[in-house]
Amino acid sequence: MRKAIPLVLGGLMTVVGALWTFQGLGYVEGSPMTGVATWAVIGPVVAGLGVALMIVGMRDRS
Repeated sequence: MRKAIPLVLGGLMTVVGALWTFQGLGYVEGSPMTGVATWAVIGPVVAGLGVALMIVGMRDRS
């Protein structure tokens, strides 16, 4: 169970970060975030942290 929590949170962060990136770049319409460069920077950071969290969660804890 302890292994699943970082994987789920990391996956969620990765998806949200990707969404924020695409909104910031203007590919996803219909939000006040659309076309705002700040979200094009914050999104990859959040997605990268999510991937890192998933990697840490997948490590075998001894």
